[in-house]
Amino acid sequence: MKAFGFLSFGHYAFGGQRGPSAEDMAKIHLDLAQAADEIGVNNASFRVHHFVPQASAPMPLLGAVAGSTKHIEVGTGVIDMRYENPLYLAEEAASLNQIARGRVALGVSRGAPEVADRGWESFGYSSEAPNGADLARANFEKFMAAIDGYGMATAAPLENQYPNMYQPGSQLPVFPHSPELRKNIFWGSGTHHTAEQAAKDGVNLMSSTLVSETSAETLGEIQVDQINRFRAAWKEAGHDWTPRVSVSRSIFPIVDGADMQRFGMQATGHDQVGFLPEVGASTFGRTYAAEPDKLIEQLKADPAIMAADTLLITVPTTMGLDVNVRILESFAKHVAPELGWIPNDQRPK
Repeated sequence: MKAFGFLSFGHYAFGGQRGPSAEDMAKIHLDLAQAADEIGVNNASFRVHHFVPQASAPMPLLGAVAGSTKHIEVGTGVIDMRYENPLYLAEEAASLNQIARGRVALGVSRGAPEVADRGWESFGYSSEAPNGADLARANFEKFMAAIDGYGMATAAPLENQYPNMYQPGSQLPVFPHSPELRKNIFWGSGTHHTAEQAAKDGVNLMSSTLVSETSAETLGEIQVDQINRFRAAWKEAGHDWTPRVSVSRSIFPIVDGADMQRFGMQATGHDQVGFLPEVGASTFGRTYAAEPDKLIEQLKADPAIMAADTLLITVPTTMGLDVNVRILESFAKHVAPELGWIPNDQRPK
């Protein structure tokens, strides 16, 4: 592990619930990213969901974070491609990459099970597959072609062009074009098959705190197999650059009594197997909560963490800014250096 960041699910209070409001959460996210940038944390990522009180349209937040920080990457974990206009997303992503000066780690995927019944249809999109996998795949392929600069529309006859810019019938790309953006795209994979497909597609790999693979192995063992398959498929595909791999974990360093009171009961000794709609049996990662020396030992024993180059810590943003800044500070000071972490200000340019 050479980089670490945070991943926020961004839940906020709704319908009389107690907790941060949507406006509060937006401010917490921005302030947390700025504090993380000062600490040297490498990545600030945000979950994307629709029809629930969580972050849904990430680009305004990512742009605000990118514009108010110096070093930290901004990203998503993940954008649901069933809900996206791929050409508009390509324009947004390229613009974000320019604002951030390349500090983008944009995770996309088919998306997770959701509360809406075929919610993407309400956004104007249709699919044949019940889970929308065909729609997500088609949108992803078009999105990648667009960010690579391929033509997406045909130039009109000169008399219909204003201004006259293109040879009639020529193919027109979307703008802006950010040539290196492909190297900043991650596919959020929950299976070995989709990890191998991500390698064939030439994008980075993002693996979360659960996978839809079950066996007697731990999540880390399942994921390291996934990572190995991804890297083997990447090599076989013959891409001319080195991909990145990120994994996510719930981690709480305990350095004093206040931490023990908040997080001491959060620790789980093993992973769990559960059932998700449309997915089936899935392996859910354990929660790590321990004193730094024990935490280092536990994390080093997690083969996926050690195989990945980036670790994203899922943070409890509903607990407020101060608690989350403390989690990142404690991890950066007491744990991450022993795992091979390189702070932003020490990373090669």
